[in-house]
Amino acid sequence: MTADVQVWIVDDRPAFRRVAAAMISVSAGFTVAGEAASGEDAVELIRTRFGDETGLILMDINMPGIGGIEATRRIRDRHPELAVVLMSTYDTSDLPEEVSQCGAAGYVHKEALTPQLLTRLWRDLSPPTAPFRFRTPPL
Repeated sequence: MTADVQVWIVDDRPAFRRVAAAMISVSAGFTVAGEAASGEDAVELIRTRFGDETGLILMDINMPGIGGIEATRRIRDRHPELAVVLMSTYDTSDLPEEVSQCGAAGYVHKEALTPQLLTRLWRDLSPPTAPFRFRTPPL
């Protein structure tokens, strides 16, 4: 039997983290491994709690401090085996160019995040070391 994919949720809004955690908890094959409220917290969380499990980080782009783009760079520098999917409410045409250059595997519009999309994301991102190639359309 395959172990669940460990998912870390990184967002500065507690309400979004709660909703995302609830959605992940009903998604077969996925488990919430941890939550962080900032990019700095995410880097530290991964540094101290990440083992050799299969992992996916759902990372908000805009947060206080270093934000999602820089946090993604730092995490992927140490753990290229982790897939990082950036999230925002931005229209994809408004995304900064750095999104595709920071090591993220893709971008998800927050309103599009569902159990079905989570499963599709993981399937499409295997192996997680592949370059940026996943983007959901705005709703």
